[in-house]
Amino acid sequence: MEARAIRSDRIRVFKGAVAIVTGGASGIGLSLAKELANRGASVVIADKNIAEAQKAAAKIAEGGRSVVAVEVDVTDYASVEKNVREVFDAEGRLDYMFNNAGIGVCGLMKDFTIDDWRKVIDVNLMGVINGVQAVYPLMLDQGFGHIVNTSSMGGLVPFPLTGSYTASKYAVVGLSKSLRVEAMDGGVRVSVVCPGVVRTPLLKGKGDSVLLYDVPEDKVEQSWKRTFPADPDRFARSVLDQVGRNKAVIIVPAWWKILWWMERSSPTLMSMLMKKQFYDVAIKDLKDYIPGFKK
Repeated sequence: MEARAIRSDRIRVFKGAVAIVTGGASGIGLSLAKELANRGASVVIADKNIAEAQKAAAKIAEGGRSVVAVEVDVTDYASVEKNVREVFDAEGRLDYMFNNAGIGVCGLMKDFTIDDWRKVIDVNLMGVINGVQAVYPLMLDQGFGHIVNTSSMGGLVPFPLTGSYTASKYAVVGLSKSLRVEAMDGGVRVSVVCPGVVRTPLLKGKGDSVLLYDVPEDKVEQSWKRTFPADPDRFARSVLDQVGRNKAVIIVPAWWKILWWMERSSPTLMSMLMKKQFYDVAIKDLKDYIPGFKK
C-alpha cells in the first residue's frame, strides 16, 4: 500500500487553527463558532441560511476575530465537499470539522410521515456522513485533524416523542465511536458531543425543526424548562475544553452523565424512568393539542 504523505505540523488547540462549523448560524453551532473565534481559531460558519450566517459572522468579527460565512447544504455532499476543499486550499490546513447541523421532529411516532423521517435522517445523519466523507481523507493526507460530530443525549438514552431524532443521533454516536478507532493510526481525532438540553431555537420548534402539533410557544417552553436548559455559551466553553483534551464522548451539562450511566446499568429501569419523567409529563402538556389523543 502506498504510504500517505504526512505533514510535519500538528493540530492546533485552538489558536491559529482552522475550523468549519456546520449549522453555525444559530444555536449550538453559533456558540461553538463564537468560542472557537474567542480562542484564536479562524472559523468558517457553514449554513444553508446564508443571511443569518453572514449576520453571525459579522457580529463575531467585530472583535477583530477571523470568521467568514459560507452557504452550505449539509444534505448535499457536493456542497459540503466544495466547502471543505475551498477552505483547505485557501488556508493550507484544516484542523477541525464540527458536523453540527441538526433538526428535530417532535411528536408521537404514530403521527410521523415518511417525509418527517427522511427530513431528519437527511440532515442529522447524512449531514454528518457527508461531512466525514468530505474531510476524513483530507485529514489523513495532512496527518492531523479533529472531527467533532454533534449527537445528543437522545443518542445515548431512549428519549420519547423524538423517534426520528433519537434514531439519527444514536447512529451518529455509533459512527463517531467506530471512526475514532479507525482514525487513531492516521493522527485524526474523533469526538462525539452529546448535549443535554441547551437553550436553542430547536426547543421552540423554530427554523427547520418541527412540532407536529399546534402548541402555543409558551406551552412548549414551559415543558422544556423542567429539564433545566443550559446556557449555550457556557455549553460551548465546556465542549471545547473537552475537545482540546480529545475526549471521545462529550456530555454537557455533566449531570446528564447520570442518565447515561443508568441506561448502561439497567436499560429496563431507564425505560421506566424516561416514561415517568419525560413521556408522561410531556403528554400531560401536549394531550389537549394532539388530535384524537387517547391515554
